Formats: sequence, structure tokens, C-alpha cells
Amino acid sequence: MQLSGQSLTFQHFLIGIFAVANNFPALGAFLQICIGLERKDQLRLCKIATFSSLVVMLVALILGRGLLDFFGISIEAFRIAGGLLLGVSGMNMLNSKPDDDDQPAKANTYSKVISLAVIPIAIPLTTGAGTFSTIIIFADEVGRNWLEFGLLVAAILVITASIYFIFKYSMKLLNVLGHTGMNVLIKVVGLFTLALGTQFILMGISAAFPALGIK
Repeated sequence: MQLSGQSLTFQHFLIGIFAVANNFPALGAFLQICIGLERKDQLRLCKIATFSSLVVMLVALILGRGLLDFFGISIEAFRIAGGLLLGVSGMNMLNSKPDDDDQPAKANTYSKVISLAVIPIAIPLTTGAGTFSTIIIFADEVGRNWLEFGLLVAAILVITASIYFIFKYSMKLLNVLGHTGMNVLIKVVGLFTLALGTQFILMGISAAFPALGIK
């Protein structure tokens, strides 16, 4: 299914995916976890989160529709589940205390860092239901047009690179803002993350039950 019968461009894919697969909503949680971690562990967290996001996008591209159909899961249900995860993450950031700033360095084992990098940093804060559904739709539009498929893959790789560099250089905020500034930033981002999760849930409910008239 092509849009208006026109060929899809690299810019079309890039803008469409970046709108739903960027790590700005994840920065608050990411920086919160980074507090107290050594530089090498911060970079490890950055790499794992980026790689996990890439895996999600590639799975959506290659297996997305088949996986949802196999398990009988609708995009709407997937969006609601992602919204719930976002909401929990946002509440955790809002309820964080300054006294907790040094806990990640003491409590986060290597396995815990990996777990946090995957959920909630990569999923759903960076690549969630919106990313999954958008890439599935793009893949359906491309069909067997291998040129457009290559452009779609290239756009995914560019998005992945942007995710990595945004994570990597956001860690410099730790040195600029300090613990107090970071605590304020985390709470502000937490509020927006909670709101974004709520919006995802409403969008999922609206799509599943259009008669409710939820906008």
C-alpha cells in the first residue's frame, strides 16, 4: 500500500521513524540510572540501550506483523501496554529522592544495569508501541520494493546512530547540573513521561473502542 501512489523516500522514513523512535523521553530515566556509575558503566548502559532499540526496530521490520498476528495481539493492546510501562517509569522518576542519588552505584550490578538499559530505557521510552506500529506500516507500504526496503533499513540505522550519540553526550549534563539540578530535571521529565504514557493509553483505548469518542 503506497501513500498516494508515490514512491517513499529516505526522508519520509527518517522523519516518520524519528517522530516515534527518539530517546528524548528516555533521558530522565537514563540520567537517573547514570548517577553514581563509573564512566565505563555509563557507556555500557548507553551501548546496551542503543543496541536494544536497534533490535526492536529490526524485529518490527522483519517479524512485527507476524508476531502480533501469531500471538493475537493488536497494535492497540500493544500501545496500551507501552503506555502503562511509561506511566510506571514516570511515577518512579517523580517519586525519586535526592537521597537516592548514589544508590545506582551501590545497588546496580552488571545484570541490573543490563535490565534497566533494556526496560524501560530502550523499551518503551525509546522504542515503544509507536515505533513498532510505524515500522510495521512502513514495511507493508514497501512490500517487495527492495530499493525502498533498503532506504527503510538505512533510515533505521541513522536513527540508531542518533540514539547512541544523544545518550552518550547527555551524560555530560551530570557534570554541568550536579545532583540538585539532576533531581529537578528528572522530576520534570518524569511528569512528561507520565503524561506521554497516559496519552498512549488513551490512544490505544480510542482506537480499540472508537464509540467512546476519546480524542
